[in-house]
Amino acid sequence: MKPSACPANPNFSSGPCSKRPGWSPAVLATALVGRSHRSDVGKQRIREVVELSRALLDIPDDYRVAITPASDTGAFEMAMWSMLGRLGVDVLVWESFGAGWADDVVNHLMLSDVRVFDAEYGFLPDLAQVDFGRDVIFAWNGTTSGACLPDGKWIASDRAGLTFCDATSAAFAMALPWDRLDVVTYSWQKVLGGEGQHGMLILSPRAAERLENHTPTWPLPKLFRMKKGGKISEGFFSGETINTPSMLCVEDALDCLRWASAIGGKDVLVARSKRNLEVIASWLEDCAWASFLVEDPTIRSSTSVCLKIDDPWFVALPLHKQRAVTKSMSVLLENEGAAYDINGYRDAPPGLRLWAGATIECADLEALLPWLDWAFDEVRARYI
Repeated sequence: MKPSACPANPNFSSGPCSKRPGWSPAVLATALVGRSHRSDVGKQRIREVVELSRALLDIPDDYRVAITPASDTGAFEMAMWSMLGRLGVDVLVWESFGAGWADDVVNHLMLSDVRVFDAEYGFLPDLAQVDFGRDVIFAWNGTTSGACLPDGKWIASDRAGLTFCDATSAAFAMALPWDRLDVVTYSWQKVLGGEGQHGMLILSPRAAERLENHTPTWPLPKLFRMKKGGKISEGFFSGETINTPSMLCVEDALDCLRWASAIGGKDVLVARSKRNLEVIASWLEDCAWASFLVEDPTIRSSTSVCLKIDDPWFVALPLHKQRAVTKSMSVLLENEGAAYDINGYRDAPPGLRLWAGATIECADLEALLPWLDWAFDEVRARYI
């Protein structure tokens, strides 16, 4: 039966993600449009983003925090291009973005001593294979697979190498063990629902030492240069930026961070995501046609929730028809105004992907789930 009511907020995209509850363009009224980001007030706004982010995430005082161009991708590649090459590298891959970092290291930086440990979508590689005498690259949460690291206990506390953690869909939704992480990146557009093209880069003291004392053998584009005269550009880590940020996006980021602080901070954000995951899990207990792509609940993401269709009719279809089915479901739901942008990622197994981060209300997920049942039945009826 077709549901009678749509979610109040049908935005379940995994990036850019839903704006916070109650957001409207009015929050941008005080944005410094037409003003320089180098003005005193411009620097103050940018510095406030850094300071609020540090406070919300409980980032240690001796870690450096900066805003980068080009979202999480820019932040992560800035770190790799600037700091890799001193040691061999282990790369963990269990979804498409981790595969992209491996491609960077092998085919673009062309490092010779690289080991890649991979796993199928829905699983993690064998973490025991990692050698922490080497630099280690990984995503904390697999945005396109729905599999995340359960904790940081597998990371050596006495490591010689650096850990490079892409936390773009984990920051503000999952606990991050700062004592085990040396380079951490994320983007504004994920858990707090900010805007694209701005990333965050966080460096431990060990990472800062590497940055200052290591000179890569390859040229660095201007956007990646964090040193001047052989020393770290401390202004970059104190409210200055390498290139011009959008002051509209800065204002929006401040709104996101102030909202997060007002509702109780990181612990409340984490709890909201977990509760949303529980809503989906409860629905799946009685669902006859779908299940979590990640079968192990200890590594199941609470933000990018990936569903597989295991109805025998669907499983028997060739791959291209399976993709057509999930695409038809997502288009049908979009046309009804029930859900936007929930088709699975193009490189992932055919399925659906629901964003369940902290800006999503439980009530909207609860309203969405009957629509998924309806859409599956509607599309299935076209084939049988």
